[in-house]
Amino acid sequence: MAKPILYIVIPCYNEETVLPITGLMFLEKLHELMQNGKISDESRVLFVNDGSKDGTWAQILRLRETDVHAQGLKLSRNRGHQNALLAGLMTAKDYADITISIDCDGQDDINAMDEMIKEYQDGAEVVYGVRASRETDTFFKRTTAQGFYKILEIFGAEVVYNHADYRLMSKRALEGLARFKEVNLFLRGLIPLVGFKSSSVYYDRHERIAGESHYPLSKMLHLAFDGITSLSVRPLKMITGFGFLISLISLLAVLIVVVIKLFGYTVQGWTSLLCVIFLLGGIQIFCLGVIGEYIGKIYAESKGRPRYIIDKNTLEETETDEKDS
Repeated sequence: MAKPILYIVIPCYNEETVLPITGLMFLEKLHELMQNGKISDESRVLFVNDGSKDGTWAQILRLRETDVHAQGLKLSRNRGHQNALLAGLMTAKDYADITISIDCDGQDDINAMDEMIKEYQDGAEVVYGVRASRETDTFFKRTTAQGFYKILEIFGAEVVYNHADYRLMSKRALEGLARFKEVNLFLRGLIPLVGFKSSSVYYDRHERIAGESHYPLSKMLHLAFDGITSLSVRPLKMITGFGFLISLISLLAVLIVVVIKLFGYTVQGWTSLLCVIFLLGGIQIFCLGVIGEYIGKIYAESKGRPRYIIDKNTLEETETDEKDS
């Protein structure tokens, strides 16, 4: 069996502090895999600069100058983690047999790549990197992260529990992913929809080596809501069911008021009436907001705007240099 060409795809946004450390780690791991005969010498580490405002791109170019196996992709502007990752995967698809996507912060165990490649050789087209535990997280981070996956499950978004974006994908799986054209990306939910044989590799996550996390609670909530509305219409069905329930309760309340009136009792209490009005008004506004979110996504999809635009691609520059020489 021929050695597969591996591209390690790493989205980077304002990673000037951590990249000089983790960049070398990824390259060392790539060389280790090549020396052990697990992957081809044509394998590369592809860093994707997602419109960083610091010296991230300069750091990527420095890594490329010191090691030909380091390559870079520069987007024209910041497009967000999911679009940056997709740009890297779709670019690598034309060069690699397999890709492994991983974050730049060094928290994911790079040694799990050995087991991922083994699973691929055993027939898996997609291999998910799954956290074995969350012991290194704070109580708040652990609670909110677990809530994140439970909310996605409740609202019908199919995801792998405790899996982020650390995964191996074969060329065949990447070609399947390329057929999904939606602008609103939630790769954790899209990739299970691709199908093909999959497996999981479990690993322990470390503390961030340097810099600060780019995923605070606000972004986690936004990501969860984006995932739900991109992959499931269950919220709309829940609104319909909730509206039907409120209608039944309202009908029952009307019957009770009519019966009380017939027996000669007077109903008093503007406070309770106003509370009911405010409650129903708030529910209606919330439901309209959820519906509006779906309409907004339809509007964005109908425009057909590009999900990313590549400014510079060092892989193409390398090919040009090789042809000239």
